[in-house]
Amino acid sequence: MRPRRQLDQRPQEPTTRINEAIRVPQVRLIDDDGTQIGIKSTDEAQRYAWDKNLDLVEVAPEARPPVCRVMDYSKYRYEQEQKAKLARKHQSTITIKEIKLRPKIGIGDYETKKGHVVRFLKGRAKVKVTIMFRGREMTHPERGRDLLLRLAEDVKDLGSIESQPLQDGRNMVMMLAPHKAVAAPAEKADDAPAEAADSAAAGA
Repeated sequence: MRPRRQLDQRPQEPTTRINEAIRVPQVRLIDDDGTQIGIKSTDEAQRYAWDKNLDLVEVAPEARPPVCRVMDYSKYRYEQEQKAKLARKHQSTITIKEIKLRPKIGIGDYETKKGHVVRFLKGRAKVKVTIMFRGREMTHPERGRDLLLRLAEDVKDLGSIESQPLQDGRNMVMMLAPHKAVAAPAEKADDAPAEAADSAAAGA
């Protein structure tokens, strides 16, 4: 007979053992105020916690004997969840947008591209600004550098230069980053079609 195929079993997340789930004979007991009580039988430690109307919680299962603490486990779990929620709230995802310019860009096109940069910086995105040189334009890289520094100066209220203009083959690249003080909401997912259109216009 063919052997039966084993089901794919994913490792389960470790769980904290409390009260009756703690089955070792002895534990090192810590009181709810942090006092080291010492090594006690598990039954004795459980009674100690229950006399205080609290839980016995295994906090260091790898120790010998395991370390257990007296605490209000429900309150502890709630506090941990709030800390995790706060940490997630403060996490930020860095988005990088790109704008491409020509050294001889016209005034109207420049203002349009600058508008894209302003919107991206307000949306908390970094902006990679690329000057594209063609033909004889390569003999005057200072024009591209001047254009990049002019753009950085025009948007200095919203962002600053993170990396100075650098020559990269036939291109010159500068990175702008939003100021930390800028507190505008990030672009929403439902703005994606408009964003795609803006990106197409920016790369034109």
